[in-house]
Amino acid sequence: MTAEAAVALPVLVLFTMALVWALLAACAQIQCVDAARVGARAAARQDPPDAVVAAARRAAPDGARVGVSREGDLVRVTVTADPPGPDALSIDLGHEVVALAEETVGVTG
Repeated sequence: MTAEAAVALPVLVLFTMALVWALLAACAQIQCVDAARVGARAAARQDPPDAVVAAARRAAPDGARVGVSREGDLVRVTVTADPPGPDALSIDLGHEVVALAEETVGVTG
């Protein structure tokens, strides 16, 4: 029985650590999605670029990178973050949201 426990216990600890890492990564991804949406709403309202980035960073995970661009009538906000934990377990965390600028709504051409 001791030999089985000696094998099973490290496997259970490793499995638990993997589940916790996956949960932290999922939480960071959700924060990236929320931050991109907040930034896109602010950019669509014609807030200054610094205010857009600040709003997105408040909702983003720590250390996230925020990018804001405009292409014609569309504003694009991209939020990317590093995954939690060691670098060997790297996945891409981030989200991009595109919104129509409010000044163009209802304008016919």
